[in-house]
Amino acid sequence: MSCDAIECALKALQEGKMVLLYDADDREGETDIVIPARSITPRDVALLRNDAGGLICVAIHPQASEKLGLPFMSDLIINAYSRESDKYGKIINVVEKEGDLKYDNKSAFSIWVNHRDTFTGIPDNDRALTINKLDSIVKRAMNGGAVDFGSEFRAPGHVALLRAADRLVDERCGQTELSIVAAEMAGITPAMVMCEMLDDETGGALSKENARKYASRHGIPFIEGVDVIDAYKNGWETGEKKS
Repeated sequence: MSCDAIECALKALQEGKMVLLYDADDREGETDIVIPARSITPRDVALLRNDAGGLICVAIHPQASEKLGLPFMSDLIINAYSRESDKYGKIINVVEKEGDLKYDNKSAFSIWVNHRDTFTGIPDNDRALTINKLDSIVKRAMNGGAVDFGSEFRAPGHVALLRAADRLVDERCGQTELSIVAAEMAGITPAMVMCEMLDDETGGALSKENARKYASRHGIPFIEGVDVIDAYKNGWETGEKKS
């Protein structure tokens, strides 16, 4: 993969278009369709449902997550049920522990939300609205504006939030962190929609080869995690390549 492909992917993100992002052979081995949250439409949500088939999530930059008060779901469960251990103590046993995950030490899951202007929250137009509003509040949070997450969103909902690791790819190299550093390199709001591509025939993750074929058929940039990390650490910041 050449740097030209990275440039092509970043240009697509700047234009609000989708890219295909493969994490790594030695990690999940999955390709996600990734779209800037600011530009997603109900039609995009339908495409993610039909062409990808995985879980539609929104990855959020750690700085914004902190300002918005978004917890990691594992911490939330432990803290909540520890206070009522007599009644709910056994549920703590379901929380992921080191070694539980086959691909990482800790997942990025936070809470699930709907925007308060949605009805049930699950139709394509409702999820698109929630995602667009997430972009707006993340943008305000990143720019130092006033934010009141609870006044705009309610939980539980139908859009899964992912909190990127504090040190991004220096700490964790999941799709969450990869999509956020791609947003940083593209100079856009670091709120990114992502959905895993699944294979209807095997029931597993779509192979990298077939994901590449999908990208080629639809004219979508395909990038790999290793190349995103290399570009991020060796020459790109805030939408421009360093000299």
